[in-house]
Amino acid sequence: MVTQSPIVRPGQSAALSYADIVDLADHAPLVANVRIRNIIKVRPEQAGTVPQGHQRVYIEAEVTGLIRGDGGISPTVTYLYDVPLDRRGKLPKLKKAQVILFARAGSRPGEIQLVAPDAQIPAAPAEVERVKHILSALVAPDAPPTILGLGDAFHVAGTIAGEGETQIFLRTETGDPVSLSILRRPGQAPRWAVALGEIVDEAARPPEQGSLLWYRLACGLPPALPPQAVRTLAVPDAEAARADYKLVIDALGPCGRSRTGG
Repeated sequence: MVTQSPIVRPGQSAALSYADIVDLADHAPLVANVRIRNIIKVRPEQAGTVPQGHQRVYIEAEVTGLIRGDGGISPTVTYLYDVPLDRRGKLPKLKKAQVILFARAGSRPGEIQLVAPDAQIPAAPAEVERVKHILSALVAPDAPPTILGLGDAFHVAGTIAGEGETQIFLRTETGDPVSLSILRRPGQAPRWAVALGEIVDEAARPPEQGSLLWYRLACGLPPALPPQAVRTLAVPDAEAARADYKLVIDALGPCGRSRTGG
């Protein structure tokens, strides 16, 4: 019997957001397009703990396309997941279904383990292209790093009322520099930008909504500046930095995660 896979609830995958797909893809060494060939119910005495209203099944699937996987993948893969039963307590029809799996290698050749309970999504053509686009962005040489938190914030007030500039440094998984800059001028709308590098130049802009950089910020930044980030600032400067950071958070909008499967 294969290593137990996390629970997959197919019904949860139909409306996954951009952020949901990045969450899955970012943690999946293997991403494959497969066709389910065979489904075997796992007997209760072998299944272990199964959520109420679900049936644990053993799946055999044919790999129809490897989207990600440096070490390759077997032509046929096997895995376990818990299927939600229909109103009659029956298994839904899954045989011959074409799906995308986000997985890691199991302990034996051909075995895989899904990276999350909902790490199986329908392989509609548009969804396949979206996954490919996201994976290309994740492995690009200039891919923005994962945001771990906030570093120090600095604020310089201008010479006239309503003028000022704030710079906020971010802590990243790779140690690469990322910073936010917010510029205010009297009579003008505030402008903000994100810089991936030591120098903030005039070409820096806010990230495009639905891009990987937007995801890193919208899903990785805390909702407010922590006291530690403004500990060296005078009270008026700290207040200005907090207001400028809120401007950025509001402009980014919600991260958009909708997954409940883990």
